[in-house]
Amino acid sequence: MREALIIIWEAADRICGKRLNSVLPDLVDAMERHGHLELDPEVRKRLLLVSASTIDRLLSEVRRRAKPRKKRRMLPKKVSKQVPVHTFADWDNPAPGYLEIDLVAHCGGSMAGTFIHTLVATDVCSGWVECVPLLAREQSLVVEGIEVIRRQLPFPMLGIDSDNDSAFINDTLLAYCEKQGIKFTRSRPFRKNDQAWVEQKNGAVVRRFIGYERFSGVVAGQALAHLYHALRLYVNYFQPSFKLREKRRQGSKVSRSYHKPATPYSRLIAHTAVDSMKKESLRLQRMQVDPVELLHRIRDNQAALAAMVSPEDSTNGPGRKSLEQFLAQLPKLWLSGEVRPTHRKNTPKPRGWRTRKDPFKEVWPDVLCWLQGEPDATAKTLFERLQQDHPERFTDGQLRTLQRRIKEWRQIMAKKLVYICIDEGSEHGEIGPVGADSDRAVV
Repeated sequence: MREALIIIWEAADRICGKRLNSVLPDLVDAMERHGHLELDPEVRKRLLLVSASTIDRLLSEVRRRAKPRKKRRMLPKKVSKQVPVHTFADWDNPAPGYLEIDLVAHCGGSMAGTFIHTLVATDVCSGWVECVPLLAREQSLVVEGIEVIRRQLPFPMLGIDSDNDSAFINDTLLAYCEKQGIKFTRSRPFRKNDQAWVEQKNGAVVRRFIGYERFSGVVAGQALAHLYHALRLYVNYFQPSFKLREKRRQGSKVSRSYHKPATPYSRLIAHTAVDSMKKESLRLQRMQVDPVELLHRIRDNQAALAAMVSPEDSTNGPGRKSLEQFLAQLPKLWLSGEVRPTHRKNTPKPRGWRTRKDPFKEVWPDVLCWLQGEPDATAKTLFERLQQDHPERFTDGQLRTLQRRIKEWRQIMAKKLVYICIDEGSEHGEIGPVGADSDRAVV
């Protein structure tokens, strides 16, 4: 019976026991009818009474030898499993050198195509910020950007904490951190609060100075690099920030207390873990940099970035002036409103076209005739008259459109009457020379 079952199983294309059990009587009958199978009556009887589990049991060894199981290859451990999780509560006043990193996309609201990313690194202890533009979101470029940041930092890089972006969680960055002796951790998925330090700088530094427009290409990357070169000195030496001291929760209410605002430079100078030679180097650089000159350079680079988005407005603003002109206009610069070229909006042009079909186009001549006969007639009276003459054509919601149309027509007619009076008076010599005061009096 087992030999017969093997033949039938092969003829059924090696289907499972449950499927073979349901089709077994028809398959045996068909194979016998066409002369492919000749069974002993006792074997045939037992074969037709076999259950699905018995079929699987009898064919188990046959299946194993017919299709041997492939040797399972040991897969390497996922990188995310090798990078430990670090939450916001795990920061316990670390020394300078432990940074949070993140990517800011300059996509203009659309993630399609290629665009520039900014790699932002923030020191948890001091708030020191470093930004590097990346032409593409690629793990080898991320490593290059981190290496640039490591060389620019005034203290050794001891650790980095990133989100779960694949641009960070990969073998390339993991191998780099192991080679440089940098502690590599990651935040919990979908928990932005675990990276509160760098998330705050994304808005207060990158978005504040760059904005939300789309930038792509080598030229825009170079402009961003020049802007960040001046921005890192301006922010780290002259832009104080708050630092959380304590957070308490009482029921649903959360109260926070902060340290006195201080610049990253001040926090590094006051920290005991920073080497004295590093402090002296920071003081020397602090004495050399000019905050107004840095701000002028920032505005100049912002104007260059704005010109890539809207070339028609590229010549406006303080960024296109010399340093002396920039200093001279600082007392009254607030009168011009938004001074950051990357955040100025183009002046909207008045719309001179209709977005909907004019519902009164065909009956407007009739309305004008009614107005000539009854100049004091209200728009509501004329609208009711239109509804009577054209039933089911005008709805009550169109009354406001007719009121606005009649109001514009009456203003035009009133101006024509005023100019007629001026012309008639000038013909009879009743009106003197026309000047600014006379125009204002007539209006």
